[in-house]
Amino acid sequence: MRELRIVVATAEAERLRGALVMAAAQAALGGGAAVFLQQDAVGLLRAPMTAPQDEAHRAAGLPSLAMLVEDAAALGVALTVCQSGLALCGLAAPDLPPGVGIGGPIGFLQATDDQARLLFA
Repeated sequence: MRELRIVVATAEAERLRGALVMAAAQAALGGGAAVFLQQDAVGLLRAPMTAPQDEAHRAAGLPSLAMLVEDAAALGVALTVCQSGLALCGLAAPDLPPGVGIGGPIGFLQATDDQARLLFA
């Protein structure tokens, strides 16, 4: 199965939610999956992690954004945030959820081989 690699380029919680759902599904099927949060999108992981639609999702029996981050990581989805985005959002490594790595676009693209599916959310 081709690896799925997703770049979340804006600070829109529903885009991150969609990226996490797709990456978690890929991982559940046994495929590799990675999500890279670029620039302002890094701020979506600020504690306490909430999203405007969390209540509606929970009412429908779906996980909150924070729960999706945990679930995706537990399934083996590689979550990485942009180092510049950390600085931009006033965050540091200890502020991130467990298992979230720090990197940059060059490293993310270097790890993306020709067979991988690269998506932007």
